[in-house]
Amino acid sequence: MTDDAADPQELETLVGEWLSIPEFGDALGIPQRQARRLVDDKVVLAHRVGPNNALSVPAAFVEEDHLLTGLEGTITVLRDARLSDAEALEWLFTTDPTLPIEGSPITMLQAHRKAEVRKRASELAF
Repeated sequence: MTDDAADPQELETLVGEWLSIPEFGDALGIPQRQARRLVDDKVVLAHRVGPNNALSVPAAFVEEDHLLTGLEGTITVLRDARLSDAEALEWLFTTDPTLPIEGSPITMLQAHRKAEVRKRASELAF
């Protein structure tokens, strides 16, 4: 389901804003069990954060009332490249100065530029 990062606090800080599973469900307008199923079915990445070590999803994965467009396919590509959940989260949220839009791969997805992100993600497999 989730992986332990080398430094969980660092990953927590890198991502910034997190949603607990109940908050994630509320943001999508779905029941908590369905939100948990998205994590269990590996549709989204999750990580244990905070003082309660609560399973949480990056808030950036939600766009208005639905999953960020292009996210699910990008996660599939990162899994195909054999990245752990923690490594995939780190890759998605780490600033990359070579991207056409200033920011990180998640910034590119938020700008609806998934092709470039997936191309770079697929290159991780080689």
